Amino acid sequence: MRERISHALGRDPDERTLRDALKQQPNNIDAAIPLARALLARNCPKNALEVLDGVLLATPGELRALNAKAVVLDHEGRHQEAQELYRQALAEEPENPMLRNNLKLSLALEGKREAGDASPAPQADGRNASARSR
Repeated sequence: MRERISHALGRDPDERTLRDALKQQPNNIDAAIPLARALLARNCPKNALEVLDGVLLATPGELRALNAKAVVLDHEGRHQEAQELYRQALAEEPENPMLRNNLKLSLALEGKREAGDASPAPQADGRNASARSR
């Protein structure tokens, strides 16, 4: 009920500010990620993906945008697509701990482990995939 009322009253002013920032600078990753988080929190993953796709269109290969999009895809259960994005980003920065951790979490969510990875799969600790580092 609260969600309906909130939606009926319009968007959060912060969301509006973030959208305005993205209109002015389509490559503004510092606006895109918080906006995508807010959209995901409102259960609007499709909109979150659209925001992140817009940033990736403006700045292809932007690591933080790739990671954020992969997190949204994991949240939606689209683990293989997410893992492709993590691997794409890791090709640019192989030692990035955030990307490596998120790939491992994605594999664990899907019930797999990276080939050749002798370490055990990360244990779920009750956090949602959207709470992962971005």
